[in-house]
Amino acid sequence: MAAGPGEQCVIVDPGIGVLDQLDEVLAQHRLSPAAVLLTHGHLDHTFSVAPVCGARGITAYVHPDDREMLADPAKGLSADLTALFGGRIEYSEPSDVSELADGAVLDLVGLKITVDHAPGHTGGSVLFRLPGESSSWDAEEICLSGDVLFAGSIGRTDLPGGSTPTMMTSLRDKILPLADDTVVLPGHGPATTIGRERASNPYLRELTAAPGRFL
Repeated sequence: MAAGPGEQCVIVDPGIGVLDQLDEVLAQHRLSPAAVLLTHGHLDHTFSVAPVCGARGITAYVHPDDREMLADPAKGLSADLTALFGGRIEYSEPSDVSELADGAVLDLVGLKITVDHAPGHTGGSVLFRLPGESSSWDAEEICLSGDVLFAGSIGRTDLPGGSTPTMMTSLRDKILPLADDTVVLPGHGPATTIGRERASNPYLRELTAAPGRFL
């Protein structure tokens, strides 16, 4: 995220195999990274955070409930995924880590970014919201939803730290109050809007039909 070409930028969720592509994008738009924001601690969102931060001397921001996964990703993996990834690569968290708080407003690279703690996929999952005017999207607000909300679905809740009731509470308290024209940029899959998801996403429709169920 950046205010424009030739500016400082914030990198969100540098996952597996992104380093070469990231360098190309930064060079193409003449961007200078100032920080890394992590929506949660799963390996597919954090794999490259240490080299990205270390090469540039920048801070990684993560919610404290997911911080332990930066140094030990197996804490967020199922047994089969641990067998696939565990022990093959040594991990370490970046040298400069700042912990995110619910409701905090980060003032980074000219952007005002609001943090919403939205656990359920992981204990430390967050949303990042910023004014739409700071992007190319025609919207009042942008929401980077990580693996909380997808187009037509939500993130899985069966991995360590996940919880279906907690996820539904996050959807009710953090997602549904957002304006319909809010553009949602998920961690996987296409962009969508809150209005589209409110009308068609089965998980949000369930909450709308039975608003008191997850109190």
